Amino acid sequence: MDLPLFPPKLTARQQQILELIQSAIARTGAPPTRAEIANTLGFKSANAAEEHLQALARKGAIELVSGTSRGIRLKSDTLRSINESRLQNMISQLALPLIGRVAAGSPILAQEHVDQTYHVEASMFRHKPDYLLKVRGMSMRDIGILDGDLLAVQSATDAKNGQIVVARLGDDVTVKRYRRTKNLIELLPENPDYPTIVVDPEESFAIEGLAVGLIRNTLLM
Repeated sequence: MDLPLFPPKLTARQQQILELIQSAIARTGAPPTRAEIANTLGFKSANAAEEHLQALARKGAIELVSGTSRGIRLKSDTLRSINESRLQNMISQLALPLIGRVAAGSPILAQEHVDQTYHVEASMFRHKPDYLLKVRGMSMRDIGILDGDLLAVQSATDAKNGQIVVARLGDDVTVKRYRRTKNLIELLPENPDYPTIVVDPEESFAIEGLAVGLIRNTLLM
């Protein structure tokens, strides 16, 4: 978690120590000792930790209480800023269900299809997604959508020509580029090794959503 800068501005190391103090209090109910700070951050001695604590105290971020090894208190302004930062982080994150394999004939967002939930920054996407879909196969390789990627999808029932859609065709769900003419609907791959899918008017077809972003799966695992 990135803590806000307190006036006067803290150094990167001071910010790190402040975060360590806050984390220890949240986890154990007590601040760390100088020795624990030194050990965690790789200082040669507890004296180095003490110097940073004194600097934080001078800048008004903490209060030091003499006579105890854990005599560190976060000032009220510091706590308020930390809480505001934590709240902002929560607001700016999306909880997106990851859809794995989809059973034939059942809604794509059915609970049994959800493998897990990822929390991602809303700022990653221009349009808000409703779920992540694990890509299977390499039919969209040439626009960078690869097997195992997580496609961010906004639920939709209609699409414009050229948009990347998640479509249900019969019992299968597929990711393709959408194209509709007067007489037919085509689902276009982005890999010459795969054929264009021409939707049979007699076959069950529905658009499930629009692609609004991509997350390379290896970054999340």
